[in-house]
Amino acid sequence: MTIAMTDDMQRVLDQLTNLSSKYNMDTTALEEQIKNIATTSKDPSQEALFYALNRISMDQPNWTFVAANFYLEQIYHEAARNRNYDPKQKYGSLFDLITTLTETGIYSTALLDTYSKAEIDSLQEEISPERDELFNYIGLFLLVDRYIARDHNRNIYELPQERFMIIAMTLMQNEAPEKRVDLIKEAYWALSNLYMTVATPTLANAGKSYGQLSSCFIDTVDDSLDGIYLNNWDIARLSKDGGGIGVYYGKVRALGSDIKKFKGNSSGVVPWIRLLNDTAVSVDQLGQRQGAVAIYLDVFHKDIMNGFLDLKTNNGDERRKAHDIFTGVSIPNLFMEQLSVTDEDGKSIGEWHTFCPHQVKQIMGWKDENGNALGLEDFYDETDKKYFTEKYHEAVNHPLLPRKTYRAMDIMARIMVAQLETGTPYMFYRDEVNRQNPNKHGRGEGRTSIYCSNLCTEIAQNMSTTQIVREYEDEEGNIVIVRKPGEFVVCNLSSVNLPNAVRGDVLERLIRIQVRMLDNVIDLNTISVGQAQVTNKKYRAVGLGTFGWHHLLALEHIHWESDEAVAYADKVYEDIAYYTIQASMELAKEKGSYSAFAGSEWETGRYFERRSYDSERWNDLKEKVATNGLRNGWLMAVAPNSSTAKIGGSTDGIDPLYAVEFAEEKKNFKFKVTAPDLDHVTYNYYRRARHELDQTWSIKQNAARQRHVDQGISFNLYVRHDIKARELLNLHLAAWENGLKTTYYVRSTSQTEIDECEACHS
Repeated sequence: MTIAMTDDMQRVLDQLTNLSSKYNMDTTALEEQIKNIATTSKDPSQEALFYALNRISMDQPNWTFVAANFYLEQIYHEAARNRNYDPKQKYGSLFDLITTLTETGIYSTALLDTYSKAEIDSLQEEISPERDELFNYIGLFLLVDRYIARDHNRNIYELPQERFMIIAMTLMQNEAPEKRVDLIKEAYWALSNLYMTVATPTLANAGKSYGQLSSCFIDTVDDSLDGIYLNNWDIARLSKDGGGIGVYYGKVRALGSDIKKFKGNSSGVVPWIRLLNDTAVSVDQLGQRQGAVAIYLDVFHKDIMNGFLDLKTNNGDERRKAHDIFTGVSIPNLFMEQLSVTDEDGKSIGEWHTFCPHQVKQIMGWKDENGNALGLEDFYDETDKKYFTEKYHEAVNHPLLPRKTYRAMDIMARIMVAQLETGTPYMFYRDEVNRQNPNKHGRGEGRTSIYCSNLCTEIAQNMSTTQIVREYEDEEGNIVIVRKPGEFVVCNLSSVNLPNAVRGDVLERLIRIQVRMLDNVIDLNTISVGQAQVTNKKYRAVGLGTFGWHHLLALEHIHWESDEAVAYADKVYEDIAYYTIQASMELAKEKGSYSAFAGSEWETGRYFERRSYDSERWNDLKEKVATNGLRNGWLMAVAPNSSTAKIGGSTDGIDPLYAVEFAEEKKNFKFKVTAPDLDHVTYNYYRRARHELDQTWSIKQNAARQRHVDQGISFNLYVRHDIKARELLNLHLAAWENGLKTTYYVRSTSQTEIDECEACHS
């Protein structure tokens, strides 16, 4: 019997012919299946999609592109139906899309207020539907599922290339009218070719009438009832808008400390952290996910062993637990040195003393130039002068200062037990962070500028507390609270897709437009917390990062566990650093430097000297920065990049691949995934799963790139669940000795999947 061909069947068969040729695949079986559904009501395009998804494997990885192709057909048809144009066009009128979604309140009015119809029509001509074919299936699915604009009933209106164009138009709207269209085209080039991604808040919210664009925020809690509750309020407002939050609790008094000279009344940090935990759960980001908050405490804080390290574990008193927040420990060099103090039998005997920060300020009498009391947390060790170490020993030797004393190794053991069970606490090496900070000027010699990092451990910027100055009734009878704003850290993220950009030889061109895009986020963003807005404008900090490191190594035929990989990390990230600083310098010539540039290590040249940047190109750039300034006070930060790396078709951040073939599973999907660009050659560079790799090589690679990154790096340690304590300790010692600023999760094979903050994916 002859089977009658429908138009849909013929279209699918024609697609298969083209795809089998493009990807050198045998699609005969699928073609036969499509022909055999002629007498049923099945959708041939949907059948082809399901078939392709079920065929993805390490032997036939390109089925992911076949699946993506048929998924594209579906969303083209849905968008065309909702927007009333012929689906054969693939993309409809950009102007009509903007008009419709502005009228329905999905888009902000800014796009139509800023751009003429003629400008929008000219930008539509730049849209390249062919670039949709760069997506693999999971990347396209995530982009469509989470980020493209829909109406209030979740109907698809916007298409992938239009999302990229809307982002470009949004970020360039305040540029000079005579050049903004060219800048939009350049930004669209960078996004649509998957040379880069923007942070998830920008990817999701740019052009829309709701949400903000920044990724990360960090606050410092003042040791007062006002400070604690105002921090909670600020965190709730930022969490509502989708930001990932870091909070430093090291200034809050410990359990049993006095309150207004009444002895033993303080409940310590744990109850306040539990309160913040409840806020994170309650303020759930429009029902999409609960808030994401990391709390940091110093290892010399008296509460470190009195509940803090056990906040997320499953043993102990549940009334002193906070399972929904994440924890981090701020660690000075002196603590790490104490771990190596042993007796003649090799047993660790190094002592470690912990103190209440309130009692330290009361008894030690240290003051800043304005007469404000200082604590241990307010000092760090420079390379040539041990400010923290001196203050610590002064505190230890004071006969009236209460302290709790432990073996340093006992504290470290508790840290490692918690890490193997929960993945946290993160490690924050405070001396190295503060030494390498280019903006420590104006703080006083040896004075701490940075107390902790953010939720994903890649941000390192100046911090200070916000305080209530006074409260009064104004002439209209309103009660006015006046707050002196502290430095409330904000970071705006974006990442280079390393395999595409490095192998495409476009780094310099890409980073020039990427830094401009990041810088424009600062001026466009409306942050609900006032002091965060002030800090954002003061330092104009950005965080240009990367993803796809393992993918790049495989394409370059470099094994993970090799000196060649370490050397390559050094080379690639030095180039990225150079182009990023150069781009910010050029922006400063055009638009002016950030307000705190004078006296910074960028201006003095000390930043370049610390990193031994002494080649001709670096000396030339150092002189240009001193002369022309720098637009952004911090420039680079390598975020985790899981979701956006998948959209970019590459591997997560700087991590090794989970496995050559695995199932990617989240709340609403489960797909089979293979290593990107997998073939008989690259397989050899992917074949060892991340938990099988010697983590010492990962540390060496990260040390090489950390030299070039002015902020931090989200760096995970992957270990087996049965790792010996000494082996894990040696990894932490190696990370510290190699100059890492932070480490992120310790991921063991026994842990269930850890939910990361998607705000930091960029």
